[in-house]
Order: sequence, then structure tokens, then C-alpha cells
Amino acid sequence: MARGCLQGVKYLMFAFNLLFWLGGCGVLGVGIWLAATQGNFATLSSSFPSLSAANLLIVTGAFVMAIGFVGCIGAIKENKCLLLTFFVMLLLVFLLETTIAVLFFAYTDKIDRYAQRDLKKGLHLYGTQGNVGLTNAWSIIQTDFRCCGVSNYTDWFEVYNATRVPDSCCLEFSESCGLHAPGTWWKAPCYETVKMWLQENLLAVGVFGLCTALVQ
Repeated sequence: MARGCLQGVKYLMFAFNLLFWLGGCGVLGVGIWLAATQGNFATLSSSFPSLSAANLLIVTGAFVMAIGFVGCIGAIKENKCLLLTFFVMLLLVFLLETTIAVLFFAYTDKIDRYAQRDLKKGLHLYGTQGNVGLTNAWSIIQTDFRCCGVSNYTDWFEVYNATRVPDSCCLEFSESCGLHAPGTWWKAPCYETVKMWLQENLLAVGVFGLCTALVQ
């Protein structure tokens, strides 16, 4: 009976890690697709240009695939070395997640100030050559969240050295609508708007994080 239970655990672990590996393949595929079609999609930071949605998905997908592969082979071969490696990798991920969460809540104010300063600096790269990802990201955020600029639409005045904003800031989109009067633009600050949206969905994010930790 004991042998049968161990065999059941073995194949259950193999099946779980196979799904884990397939999930990693999917994430990696989406990351590669974004990188190929959208450039550095969702790159908003001028200090960390490599910190894009595409790159994060590629790295995450590759790492998940590696963990899943080690877990699959270790389970099916009953290899102690591979199973120990699998355990250590999962433990490191768990500790990293916990550390990031603790640091985030401990330094929220400092992170807020730094993020706003860095995002404003990144606005100057909007529409410039080689920054398609940043341009696309700002256009999508301002259109979807109905906001303009980091803390105010006047953030764009410093970028253009004129009283104008990108067309994605307009209440009703049209060609060169960013040259019109401020009354035709969104007034909400993007940083606070996105932050409020994240806070409203914090419960869902927290439940997802807790479930992930429990599974690990």
C-alpha cells in the first residue's frame, strides 16, 4: 500500500510539474510575441529600459519552464539530486516573493516618489526613435484609464516645450487633437488613477499571491 501511495504521489507531482512547464511555455511564447510585434511593450521606466512586459514575461516563462522541467524529470526518475534542486529553486522563489512584498509595504512612500520622478523623466522619450514600447505604453494607459501625464497634463508641456499633449490625452480622439485647448483633454493624473485601480483590485491580487504561496 505504501508503495502504491508513493507511486501516486510520484505521478501526481509529474502531472503538476508538466502543467507548470506548459504554463511556462505559454508565458514565454506571449513574451516573445510581444517583443517581436510591439518592441519593448509597456516600458515606462527610463532608468530600467529592460524592465518591459515582454522581457519580464520571457524571463518568467523561461524560469517557470526550468523549474517545471527539473520537477518533471526528478519525479519520474525519482532522482534525489533533481528533486533537491527543484525544492531549492522553489524555496528561492518563495523567499524572493516574500522579500519583495515586505520591502514594498515598508517603503511605499519612497517608492511612490521615485516612481513618479522616473516616469516624468521617461516622458521625454515619448515618440522618439527606438522607444516604440514606451510610446505605445503611454498611449494605451492614457486612452484606457482616461488620464493625462504622470501627476498632471502639464507634465507634457515640459516635454514639448509648448502647450500641447499627445493625442491619446484627448476626450475625443482626432489627428493633432493634442494641440487644442485643455478643455478637450483628460484631466486625471495617470499615476494616481492607475494606483487607485490597483488598490481597488488589491484583494484579488492578494488572494492570487496567497494561493501561489500556498501552492509553492
